Amino acid sequence: MKVAVVGATGLVGSKMLEVLQERQFPVTELLPVASSRSYGKKVQFQGREWEVMSADDAIAQKPVLAIFSAGGTASKELAPKFAAVGCYVVDNSSCWRMDPEVPLVVPEINADALEKGRYIIANPNCSTIQMVLPLAPLHKAFGIKRIVVSTYQSVTGAGQKGVNHLLQERDGGPQGSHFPHRIDLNVIPHIDSFLDNGYTKEEMKMVNETRKILRDASIAVCATTVRVPVMGGHSESVNVEFRKPFTLEAVRQLMADMPGVVVQDDPAGNVYPMPLDAWGKDEVFVGRIRRDDTVENGLALWCVSDNIRKGAATNAVQIAQVLERNGWLGK
Repeated sequence: MKVAVVGATGLVGSKMLEVLQERQFPVTELLPVASSRSYGKKVQFQGREWEVMSADDAIAQKPVLAIFSAGGTASKELAPKFAAVGCYVVDNSSCWRMDPEVPLVVPEINADALEKGRYIIANPNCSTIQMVLPLAPLHKAFGIKRIVVSTYQSVTGAGQKGVNHLLQERDGGPQGSHFPHRIDLNVIPHIDSFLDNGYTKEEMKMVNETRKILRDASIAVCATTVRVPVMGGHSESVNVEFRKPFTLEAVRQLMADMPGVVVQDDPAGNVYPMPLDAWGKDEVFVGRIRRDDTVENGLALWCVSDNIRKGAATNAVQIAQVLERNGWLGK
């Protein structure tokens, strides 16, 4: 099984290699792809070194699977080329997510959206994944009318450049160059570019992707996305208004029963999710579960997840695992 990882030397690409190994994905030949400045470099995988190559060289070898973490521009150009040789592409950029012909998949929720021969598959935004995973069973049971979400997003969400920006400032250096403002000892309510409606692209991703994944265009979503000086993962304050009445006991049980969700909710014992504790884990952790009595059928909760793992690499590999279990790779 030939598998290409496009963007293999980046922060997320490196984590994809790690997760492929952890989950014992049956790779027989790795094709690590990166930009020209990385050609000839080596990456470690399965106890040996693999040389970084160009996308054209990888395509010529006709892999059965390519996992992308190389940005939207590269994905737009290269994903169709990989697909043209019968290669399934799992793309981590925003390029294909809202294409009506491309499935947008969180495997625990909508693996059935995958189809044999539909070669390009979109991995959702990290913030969207961790929000919809615990909300999916609640939507099925009670019907979500409206979501108001504020995010507290790790600098790792901006890649290695974002991490370097924070560390440079934390080490006493001048303001880093990746964010528009200082991030150490600060928060920046600005992720991705601003749109004409006053929201950022990151915020609108959460709006549109939530509706697509949960298959309900009527869900109203208002998002505010904020960068914080944290490296453990993303956190979110989520306020939900349901169409039907609910009990907190039912809410907790539905989320606890959802694969990939862990309920940590004992405020009296100071037990609630925090990004430092989520770092290196694949689950979405949920706590601070309580009623919002200001609206009918209102719920407030707090959720945390490692954005590089479940928010990107792990979700992509889980999609690949579904393709492999279905017998579609190399068939």
